[in-house]
Amino acid sequence: MRRLIVAFGFLTRLPMPRMTIGQRDFAEAIRLYPVVGLGIGAIVAAMGWLGSVMDPWTGACAALIVWIAVTGALHLDGLADLADGLGAAHGDRTRLLAVMADPHIGSFGVVAIAGQMIAKLVLLHAVGTAGWWTIMLVPFAARIGPLVWAVWLPPLRAGGLGAALAGIVRLRDLIGWGMVLAFAAVIAPAMITVPFLLVGVAAWLRRSIGGITGDAHGAGIEIVETGILLSLAVAGTIGGAATGLLR
Repeated sequence: MRRLIVAFGFLTRLPMPRMTIGQRDFAEAIRLYPVVGLGIGAIVAAMGWLGSVMDPWTGACAALIVWIAVTGALHLDGLADLADGLGAAHGDRTRLLAVMADPHIGSFGVVAIAGQMIAKLVLLHAVGTAGWWTIMLVPFAARIGPLVWAVWLPPLRAGGLGAALAGIVRLRDLIGWGMVLAFAAVIAPAMITVPFLLVGVAAWLRRSIGGITGDAHGAGIEIVETGILLSLAVAGTIGGAATGLLR
């Protein structure tokens, strides 16, 4: 329970009991990130459904606003930092890390956040029209990503989040969450794309920045969430077309 509270406290802005935590508690909380994702997904799906009672676009907008509010734009911040770093570094690893560590946002970061929000809004509308319950699975599956990336990618910054998480994830953690993801794919077949998205992001991060940082974890979560939403939207469109042909 202690590490679950730590995970919720770090990944969300939901009120949590105050407690003294150590570096080990903080690092090991990564194993429960998918549980936090499921909680976030439940809130987002509920608000999207309530908003859609008025209008589908209202539902999509409500879901997006709540998604950002609950997470405190934590992962959007990581996406912006990574975009600024990649845009300004021009292959210089030292400059990349320096720009990513800068608390100010640049033009690349602004464009990345704007593009991500527009993409999520449109895709939430598309997925919500078919059924809001599947939205619950998106934050859950995306937060399996940090477990995978912590194992596959070397940390770039000593003392950072990437370094803190290195070596924490166990094989049984990956197997366990993989089995849960497989079950999710049974009830929502579009989720079968998740492993490919996680591996794809890992390969891209290795090629583009050479490893993982806290910002890269956040950016990866955002990218995977959008990818899953796109998969769900495409699956819904194909399913709707197939139903129409059978009538």
